[in-house]
Parts: sequence; structure tokens; C-alpha cells
Amino acid sequence: MGLISYLANKLGYVPLSGNAVYEAIEEYASEVHVRELAFWNCANMVGNSLSNCEFRTFRNGKEVKEKEYYLWNVEPNKNQNASEFHSKLISQLYRENECLVIQENDQLFVADGFTQKEFALRENLFENVVVNDFTFNKTYNMGEVLYFKQSEKNMNAVIHGLYDSYSKLIAYSMKSYQKSRGTKGIFKYDTIPVAGTESRTAFDSLVNEKISKWLNSDNAALPLGSGQEWKELSSKTYSNEGTRDIRAQIDDISDFTAKGFNIPPALIRGNIEGVKDARTDYLTFCIDPLATKIAQEANRKRNGYKAFSDGTYMQIDTKQIMHIDLLSAAPSIDRLLSSGAFCINNILEMVGEPIINEEWAWKHFRSKRQANVKDIESLEGGE
Repeated sequence: MGLISYLANKLGYVPLSGNAVYEAIEEYASEVHVRELAFWNCANMVGNSLSNCEFRTFRNGKEVKEKEYYLWNVEPNKNQNASEFHSKLISQLYRENECLVIQENDQLFVADGFTQKEFALRENLFENVVVNDFTFNKTYNMGEVLYFKQSEKNMNAVIHGLYDSYSKLIAYSMKSYQKSRGTKGIFKYDTIPVAGTESRTAFDSLVNEKISKWLNSDNAALPLGSGQEWKELSSKTYSNEGTRDIRAQIDDISDFTAKGFNIPPALIRGNIEGVKDARTDYLTFCIDPLATKIAQEANRKRNGYKAFSDGTYMQIDTKQIMHIDLLSAAPSIDRLLSSGAFCINNILEMVGEPIINEEWAWKHFRSKRQANVKDIESLEGGE
């Protein structure tokens, strides 16, 4: 009865018995499904976006693809690829408002649970770190782990509190819809048979069982005795609610959740109008700050000041999140190359194509239109 008691306290059923038990379970399950759908829709969008980013690593100012690059982009640990690792990191961060990543045996793991001891003048400590079903029997200093905190206030808890109030409106709309589509009628009878007689048993069966089965059946006949009459009500006594109204209220929950993630609600709803501006806001206010947060924590813990000042750091490239249509982007690519801002291999990496292992592919070129007068005078001809 532990689950039943929990649901009783959660839904306010006192006492909870008989059919009310199953009604409570059904109602709470439907509430969980709606809020979980909204949460995971947003979490998966952010997780998938982060997985499309490239975690670029630099050593002494030169980009390299060594062990650190492999950990963040391919295989953080033996049981997860990079996409699964990033998705778990994001789900933990947004569900719990904090996330802990530890390193063991040159592998990175996202903790499923931990206990943090906070201090003012020395490093915080992390104990009881759990990954899957394994608990690490050691204490980690703040400098040994990557610790991410989303915000000072747990937005997921705020959204759940908002949903607890809004769910009552959704439940009322669903019940109103069911009632408005139900069949109502009046059962008339002359007298009630005497208790304890066969006639009374048949009457009770008719009222309690047969009429209900008849109303719920696609094809059925209702046997009535002498002095008994059934009259169906032709006019509805309840408001004519539509399923689209209920859908709109459920969409409101997705909108609330999206705002908690800093995701434009239009992207969650799949709206086409204004999607370009919505994507820009999504990258600017959701993905870029998240990428900065992860890169800052990784650089200060895994590289440190000395290495960072020497040009050894990690940078998360979010430009690859957007799908690039090469034919549509051709004029822009031409301008990027002719301005000298990017080389050919830079462009190839940006569009997801393999680089050219030639020295000239790393050189930057400028057209005459982009050069100054002095540079043009030194050219012998041609662009």
C-alpha cells in the first residue's frame, strides 16, 4: 500500500479506497505523462543540439585532435558514446539543476547521485558519488571534478509547481468533455418491488447492471417490464468542450517548460512562421550560454591557468548545430573565402566535409575587391 498511500497524499484523497484508488493512479499517471513529455521534449532538443557541436581542443595555440578531443567527441567512457554522455549530462543538469562529472581510469562519467559539502574558504567536497548502480568509496575535491549548476533557482521545480495548478484546469476540461459526449436519460417506473423478492432482484439488476451495459454497448437491447420506461435526453446538459481546447491547454505546459529551458516555444510546437528568428534566439540564449558554461568548467579544471595562458584549452563550436544547404549557402561561402577570414579547410569543416591534406588548403586568400590599394598595386594581375 506504499504507492497507494503516496498517491493519496499527492492527490488529496482521504480516505482512499475502492475505485478511488484506481482513479487516483490513473489521474496521477496522466499528469506525469504530460509533464514528462514536455520535459523530455525540451531536454532531448538541447541534448541533441549539444551532440552536434564539436568540442575543439587546442595545444599551444594550435588545434589538435588528441585524447581530450576523443573523450568529448567520440568515447567518454567504455559504456557510452559522446551523444549518450551529452544527453545524460543535459538531463541531469535540467532535472536536478546541477550535474557532476567525474574522471576515473581516464574516463568521464556523469554521476546519477552525490552528496556535496559546501564550504566558504576551501574546496567543496563530493561524497557518495553514484554512477548507475556503483557507489564510489572516495571523497572528491571540487578541483577533481566538473560541477555544473544551471541557475540559482531550480526551474524544473518551478515548472512543476505551476503545472500542479494548471493540471486542475486540464482535468476539469477532460471531465467536461467526457460528460458532454455521454448519453443521459430518465428511467421511469411505477413502483419499486418489495425487498427480498425475485422482482426486486431483477429490478436492482436492471438499474445497477443492465442499463449501464446497454449504454456502453455498440449494439444492444434493453428489456423493460410493465410500468417501466427509458427516455433518452436529446439535449446536452454540459458544455460542448472540444479536444482541440484540451490540446491547447496541454500545449501550454510545453510552452511553460520551453521557457524554463530558454527555448522559444515556437520550436517545440513546430511552428514554421518565424522559425528563423526562433532558431537564432535558441542558439543565443540557450545553447551558447550552455556551451560556454561547459567549456569554462572544463578549461579551469582540466587545463588550469598555466596551460590556458599558453594556448591549451577547449572550445565548443556551436556553428554546426544548424543544417547547411550547400547550394543556398554558396554565395556566403564565396564571401567568406574571398574576404580571407576563412580558408578552404575551415569551410569544409564547417559544412561537415573532410578536409584537404594539402598546404594550400590551409592558406587564406583575398580577392582584389577585398584588398587595399597598396596590395592591389603589388599584384601582377588576376584575382
